[in-house]
Amino acid sequence: MRVTSAADFLPPELTLAALREAVEGCRGCPLWACANHAVLGEGPEDAAVMLVGEQPGNEEDLTGRPFVGPAGRLLDRALAEVGLDRTEVYVTNAVKHFRSEPRGKRRIHKKPGQEHIDACRPWLDAEIAVVRPAVIVCLGATAARALLGDAFRVTRARGTFVPSPLAPHVLATVHPSAVLRAPDSAARRLAYEQFVSDLGRVAERVRGLVEAG
Repeated sequence: MRVTSAADFLPPELTLAALREAVEGCRGCPLWACANHAVLGEGPEDAAVMLVGEQPGNEEDLTGRPFVGPAGRLLDRALAEVGLDRTEVYVTNAVKHFRSEPRGKRRIHKKPGQEHIDACRPWLDAEIAVVRPAVIVCLGATAARALLGDAFRVTRARGTFVPSPLAPHVLATVHPSAVLRAPDSAARRLAYEQFVSDLGRVAERVRGLVEAG
């Protein structure tokens, strides 16, 4: 039987430890063949906030950890600025293997296709089921499309909480790599300020949930 998704590779017991061990053996789509690691999410099993990006980058693929490259460092800085501790949130990606294309000695990021997003969805669903976050933040269009559907557009609804069966509070913003890709320092500064503003709404919502008990 041809494998078409990660569902055949999920462990019988859903815990983060079991998922992390099982994901390395995933052959649910062809991306595993050119990757060093399958990168599951990272963070507490009872995290109130889950941030979902697109896919691992080069540094993530080499280390097996999510958001440790330039985009991850920018995310850490933005989280700290709004009062969210990276160690207290759960960070993951819609796709668990790095999709790349060779360019000389370098591997260049290549956007995952819908078939990769669909094939990998069981891992993301399992992470959500285990963590049960109160707030999910979609970082970028790929994560938003994976979780909120093809009709959702980050450009139209970023920074706004939208209804979803996945969590009580769901919001989409840009991926931190989009901030890094801004064409000049002024554009990067503005993009970063807008990104921090979006995360600030998340922090405010979390604080409200804590105060409400």
